[in-house]
Amino acid sequence: MTILHTVPEAEATGAVAELYADDIADQGYVSAHTKVMALNMEAYAAWEHLIGAVARPLGRRRYELVTLAAARGTRSAHCRLAHGRKSLDLFDEGQLIRIAADYRDADLSPAEVAMMCFAERVSEDASAMTDADSLTLREHGFSDQEILDITLAAAARNYYSRAIGALAVEVEPPSDISDELRRALVADL
Repeated sequence: MTILHTVPEAEATGAVAELYADDIADQGYVSAHTKVMALNMEAYAAWEHLIGAVARPLGRRRYELVTLAAARGTRSAHCRLAHGRKSLDLFDEGQLIRIAADYRDADLSPAEVAMMCFAERVSEDASAMTDADSLTLREHGFSDQEILDITLAAAARNYYSRAIGALAVEVEPPSDISDELRRALVADL
């Protein structure tokens, strides 16, 4: 658990209370990472604005696939679990388990596989990437803006994953996903 002292739920007011209420409405409790990020609501609001600016044009399916791949690259159990849960209304559980195990063999389109490979590579070692990486996306039909948005979504996931990881924020597996999916999402981390 992080050493940071966060605002207890009973003492939350204003924007922090609203953020906590969103977590409670979505999952029944306030996540530890939400409490940590609530310590700087201006930074959290900027993060949300950035994510909206890249997720909207990508579409939810692409955004979640990029996020799952980027979280795999950063080895973030927090983000893999949270976005695995969020992806259950996009994919059936069996396919999501296959995506978690090996997205290259999960009945995704070749463009989706290329996009996920790119996002994972951004998260593993962006400094080793070249124009060839972006050209692969272009060869799969992605526009310049889509290539940029995929890159920004992966890089933004790095920011969030690395921040909560660096602060030793407790990983809280969602209670409303199966044990099999939970294991698949964190198996390679």
